[in-house]
This record gives sequence, C-alpha cells and structure tokens, in this order.
Amino acid sequence: MRRHEVRPGISGWAQCHGRNNISWAKKFEYDVWYVDHCSLKVDLLTIWLTIKKVLKREDISKDGMVSMEPFNGNN
Repeated sequence: MRRHEVRPGISGWAQCHGRNNISWAKKFEYDVWYVDHCSLKVDLLTIWLTIKKVLKREDISKDGMVSMEPFNGNN
C-alpha cells in the first residue's frame, strides 16, 4: 500500500468542487480522491480551478449561511 503525505495549502480539490457549498462528507470524499490521484497535472488543474472560482466568486457560502455548518464529527 502506498502512503501519501498531503501538506496543507491555500486550496484543494474539495475547494475547487464546491468549497463551502458541499457537505463535510463530500469534502472528505474529494480529499481522498486527491490523495489517490496526486500528480503535477492535478496540482496544476487545482490552481487553475481555484483562480476560476475566485474570479467568479462561486461557492463562497452555503445557501442561507454565512459560510458553512461547523464540523461536529458526525456531519
């Protein structure tokens, strides 16, 4: 089994695919996908998608909330 270390950064695969507008479970799913597919190509795509999201101001907050629900270990 291959083990990857993913260091924290300013963006990530989950932030590019819904950010605060998706559930915690979906965020973890995207994070696991990133670990399994980590590559320079995916990193460059993440940078591009991050820039696109910021410029379009998409998924900044969950509907009806300022940001998103806090993580409580069960959501």
